[in-house]
Amino acid sequence: MTEPAPPGTPRWPSPRDTVSRPDDRPDDRTAADAVAVDALARAWAAEVEGTSYVPMGSDELVDYLTEISADLVAALRARPLDTAVGHEAGRRLVAAHFTGPSTVERTLHLLCTRLPAMLGDDVRDGVLALAGALAAGYATTLRDRTLDEQEAIRRAVIVARHQTEQALHASEARFRAMFYEAAIGIGLGDIEGRIVEVNPTLTQMFGYTAAEMRRRTVGELAHPDDLPSVWVHYERLLAGDLDNFRVEKRFYRKDGEEIICNLTLSLVRDEHGSPAYQVAMLEDVTERHMLQSHLEYQAYHDTLTTLPNRALFSDRIDRIFAGTPAGSSRRVGICFLDLDGFKAINDSLGHEVGDLMLQAVATRLADQATDGELVARMGGDEFVVLVENSRGVAQLETLAERILDALAAPLVLAGQELSVSASIGVVERPVVGGDTSDLMRAADITLYSAKADGRGRWALHDPSRDEAEITRFALSAAMPTAIERDEFFVLYQPLVSMADHRMRGVEALVRWHHPKLGVLGPARFIGLAEETGAIVPLGHWVLVRSCRDARRWYDEFGDDAPFVSVNVAPRQLHEPTLLHDVETVLAETGLPAHLLQIELTERALTTDEGAPLKALDGLRALGVRIAIDDFGTGYSNLSYLRKLPVDVIKLDGSFGDRLREADVSNPVDERIVGTLVDLGHALGMTVCAEGVETAAQATRLRMLGCDEGQGWHFAAALPSEDVIDLLSGGDDPPWPGPRDDASVADGAGVTTGTRDRSGSRT
Repeated sequence: MTEPAPPGTPRWPSPRDTVSRPDDRPDDRTAADAVAVDALARAWAAEVEGTSYVPMGSDELVDYLTEISADLVAALRARPLDTAVGHEAGRRLVAAHFTGPSTVERTLHLLCTRLPAMLGDDVRDGVLALAGALAAGYATTLRDRTLDEQEAIRRAVIVARHQTEQALHASEARFRAMFYEAAIGIGLGDIEGRIVEVNPTLTQMFGYTAAEMRRRTVGELAHPDDLPSVWVHYERLLAGDLDNFRVEKRFYRKDGEEIICNLTLSLVRDEHGSPAYQVAMLEDVTERHMLQSHLEYQAYHDTLTTLPNRALFSDRIDRIFAGTPAGSSRRVGICFLDLDGFKAINDSLGHEVGDLMLQAVATRLADQATDGELVARMGGDEFVVLVENSRGVAQLETLAERILDALAAPLVLAGQELSVSASIGVVERPVVGGDTSDLMRAADITLYSAKADGRGRWALHDPSRDEAEITRFALSAAMPTAIERDEFFVLYQPLVSMADHRMRGVEALVRWHHPKLGVLGPARFIGLAEETGAIVPLGHWVLVRSCRDARRWYDEFGDDAPFVSVNVAPRQLHEPTLLHDVETVLAETGLPAHLLQIELTERALTTDEGAPLKALDGLRALGVRIAIDDFGTGYSNLSYLRKLPVDVIKLDGSFGDRLREADVSNPVDERIVGTLVDLGHALGMTVCAEGVETAAQATRLRMLGCDEGQGWHFAAALPSEDVIDLLSGGDDPPWPGPRDDASVADGAGVTTGTRDRSGSRT
């Protein structure tokens, strides 16, 4: 194949290996031949341009044909004529894609007409010979190329077929591996429901052989508990309305055991889109279901007693309120019970015995449950019996009596016979208009009402008691914030000398100025403060406020200023920071330590010997006075009392109740008071009588040896400013002075005479 000459190379004359040219050609013939070659190439390009798709521009086409034209002219001038040049020209035309139907026709016509005209008639025979050779070369080359293309196509077809066969074989291998080695069961069935093929996993799941499975139909695998929707979807799939669906379905194995499977059923269509086969894929989820059921059981049942737990009870009762339509007359009732003294069982006999008791109680409660009654353990030693469709209060009362009777029989646990009792709160009400929280709050309040009334009994819900309890709970919740907002204030009740009726000190008494309930006395909130722990910050607040007021009095009246007595609750006494707090408050306020008296109850001092004694020793070391409040109401260990660094005992007001009337004599009460006074004096303590309300009572107590008195006879609790007014009033106190009325003394049966602070008669 002749390639185009590189740019800049002269195209005429062009040496060719296949064409010999004489070296003795005349110059004029050479010039004429060059003109002929150029003319022939241009005419040739004009003839064939557009007859074939040739990837050349017009100039490139002329250049390419110029080379061929030069070879043809050179061949005509050569002797002998070399027809191979014509054959090569035909080949080069095919190689350059001159293969259009009219291209060779126009080429031959052009050569046969133009070359003789350009070169002379003497070349006509040579032109015909070259034209024939060109046609032969063109045809031969075109035939060879066609055969090559056909061979390439044939080989491509063979390769494609081989690749297709390999891909099909690989696909079949993958399908077989997927089908037979799959971890899930796979089955193939026809449209009539006959099972065509199954994999080994499916046979293992059902316990049949493959042959036995192929003799069955899909309908024979139905379970009696199948939902109708399952088979509705199946019929739609066979009809071609669905391509697939998924469902959880139960099956029976060959041995009759039930299994649960996730079933995915898919439709396979033929080439026309019509249903042809059904493919079922089954995953055995039986173990997962068993585990899930076990976890659900654990989540909704108590592990110790196997009774339903709080979660299941709450879910059940929530459904009752949520699922009852408005206007319904449905009623609900609960018996909320708590074992009496269960903590003592745990503490004394151990938790193992306690667990055995809970299990035994649970069994007895479950035996009492009838249709529609749910027995649940709420936690600890609390149980509840829910009556979902109550027939009235009488049904709940009967149930409560039945429960108490069932628990009355002794239990034999760990070789010991133990008695068990319970307190029960009974609530019965309409479902409409209530909710779970109201019902449980009422049950809780009623339960503790039953406990307060005595153990081993039931109490019926009293709506009027709810309001008091709700208020009580509200006060508990509001107390910490009330302390921060300074809603509390302090009043001071004078502590008066029984000898001269001068004010020796004052007792700080806290009050709560509630924004809604008004002024509340300590009986309304001190107990709550001790239960919730708020007594610690509240007690610290009272200590700070009292010391500040006492410092004001000291600044104004000096040594005539009274001491201030501040009550400390048992919880405060066991606080490790009590001593540090008192020391800090005294330092910050500048109050002399001897002007502070700490009052503690007898119970607080005798419950724990170590912690109180250490705290009291520290307070005494600071110079603070110590007083025992409500003395005589507890069961004091007198030998322990001797060890305590106590300065004052305050006799409980109940001892002087029968000494109030002038015309009533009770020697026994006087003897008791006199004995307590003598005991206090014998221990070197000051004796203060509380609850002094009449002049006769004050006289008797003074004659029995009491050193100080406190009560309404002298003064009520006063604001700090009124204490200043009392101190500014001079030497005469505003309350009645001491009486030495012999008639009162004799009428009271008191031996005439006086006692000094030591208790000796004078």
